[in-house]
Amino acid sequence: TDTGSQKDRMVAEEEWLRKWETGNIWFHKERGHPLLQKYLDVLLNGRSGLRIFFPLCGKAVEMKWLADMGHSVVGVEVSEKALKEFFVEHNLPFCEEPIPEISGAKKLQTTSGNIALYCCSIYDLSSSIVGKFDGVWDRGALVAVNPCDRQRYVSLMITLMEKNSSYLLVTVSYDPNKHKGPPFYVPESEIKSLFG
Repeated sequence: TDTGSQKDRMVAEEEWLRKWETGNIWFHKERGHPLLQKYLDVLLNGRSGLRIFFPLCGKAVEMKWLADMGHSVVGVEVSEKALKEFFVEHNLPFCEEPIPEISGAKKLQTTSGNIALYCCSIYDLSSSIVGKFDGVWDRGALVAVNPCDRQRYVSLMITLMEKNSSYLLVTVSYDPNKHKGPPFYVPESEIKSLFG
């Protein structure tokens, strides 16, 4: 599992916040991801009314798409700007409330309650705060997490999953010596060792 020069690469939270503030969000997709549409049956597994988690959600349009299908969506993102843009761009009224367990964090939630987005570090979350999920859509989280934090990230994700939950993961494949990331290269062998 050679990840080239990326192994020690670190992207600080401030760098992600700066990307959102300056509009340098090349990673945001204006349309729903074709792989989620293609593998939606795998995620849902014939079930309805699921709780679906979006780690490092940004303002992913798929959150509204799944909520409109009757699912409950929960996301986490450090950028409050991204979260507020999500609600504004989809004309969704929302309210804000502090999260007592996490200093400085807040939850932004649709008034209907079917979409709740947490503005904080993903590592501040726990199942006691957000509960557990029937499904996870990881389109850009594992590949954005600093390589040294992958085990910590996956360990957290496992604690947030219900027993028979589905986890859809999108990664990218390229020569890690030619691009410093993010998105980071995560070899399939590492995905298997991380998730088991």
